[in-house]
Amino acid sequence: MAVRSWLFVPGDSEKKLSKVAASGADVVIVDLEDSVTPDNKPRAREMAREWLDAHRQQVTERRMGRWVRINALDSRMWRDDLLAVLPGAPDGIMLPKSAGPESVQQLGAELYELEQRSGVPANSTKILPLVSETAAAAITIPSYLGAPLPRLAGLTWGAEDLSAAIGASRKRDKDGQWTDAFRFARTQTLLTAHARGTIAIDTLHADFADEKGLKRAAEESRADGFAGMLAIHPAQVPIINAAFTPSEEELAEARAIVAAFSANPSAGALQIDRRMIDRPHLMLAQRLLGIAE
Repeated sequence: MAVRSWLFVPGDSEKKLSKVAASGADVVIVDLEDSVTPDNKPRAREMAREWLDAHRQQVTERRMGRWVRINALDSRMWRDDLLAVLPGAPDGIMLPKSAGPESVQQLGAELYELEQRSGVPANSTKILPLVSETAAAAITIPSYLGAPLPRLAGLTWGAEDLSAAIGASRKRDKDGQWTDAFRFARTQTLLTAHARGTIAIDTLHADFADEKGLKRAAEESRADGFAGMLAIHPAQVPIINAAFTPSEEELAEARAIVAAFSANPSAGALQIDRRMIDRPHLMLAQRLLGIAE
């Protein structure tokens, strides 16, 4: 399943839920947290379950991931969220404000019990934690590397909550680049995810009307090694999908590199089009072709 675009949709908006499947997003995240007021939480849970049921057997040319963002573990709401949505068999749960691997383990234990009660295959519900939303979480991201986390689908990070947590009045400098604290959290997320052999998903571009800025951010994100990016508006989806889709020229070069090493399996380095390539180039080419597939 492709993981380029991860689109949030408020769990209490019938209008938005009815349209989101046609957005082209690789993954839809029905949000029960920040975009839903406390009074609307119960209705949002019901609507999330209804949406999951409606799209559970949906047959499309390209399968859409069905995820739910629950409320944080330090709230009193997250268990009610899980009780409501697990019978709809979501592909995964996004965990906000994850304090570390112990948060993922706590959620995983609860999921195991609820999967059995809901008739969902054991260990089928994956977890994607937001790993940087407090200062303490942001400086301990590498702790995810060695922890046993069989449900871990990947890592993602968020800049908005972190800025509030540390009292930052800016997140980017005058040139549009992340300032040090946010660059640190982003880099740690990327490297830790790759070290675990899982996916890294970049944070959202908050200004959904800024198409030029989003295009630049998404292209830089893919170039840096992220597998996909969060989105907060359907208009962002095609831009993100395009940025994370290899071009025909890239694919042709990757195929040529793979073919060259297949023809010379013992070679450490080869020359293609007057350019020297070695085994790291082969690994990048294989990853690119895997993404295309």
